[in-house]
Amino acid sequence: MQHLQDDLQTRWWNLEAQLVERFGKKPDMETILFLVGIQEFGDIRKKFSKEEKQDLMHVAVCSLFGQSGYYELERIDEHGWPHFRQLKALPDMTVFQQENFLKDHVLLYFEQQDRQLDGNELDNL
Repeated sequence: MQHLQDDLQTRWWNLEAQLVERFGKKPDMETILFLVGIQEFGDIRKKFSKEEKQDLMHVAVCSLFGQSGYYELERIDEHGWPHFRQLKALPDMTVFQQENFLKDHVLLYFEQQDRQLDGNELDNL
């Protein structure tokens, strides 16, 4: 189990290093979720309201956990916002397990984006 944890942490540090290289500073989890949300929303603006930023992080979480079948895209509304349907409950986890579960899904997301975009995923965020 420790080996899996070490691998997750190493992969996470590598992603953080890529993001630092791209943006010039180390992002926290909220910032990473915000970036994923913008990527999934597809509308890059200079300014988002506080409520829109929260909505973008919600879009990110649903998109990330959708990779494992917890959510699916239900529809896109008239303003371009994705709406999701929860398909199954998330497992009961400790705070530490929740953090690792989220990190694992973020890593999977960036790995898939990397394959789809030929290594230029960060340029689109």
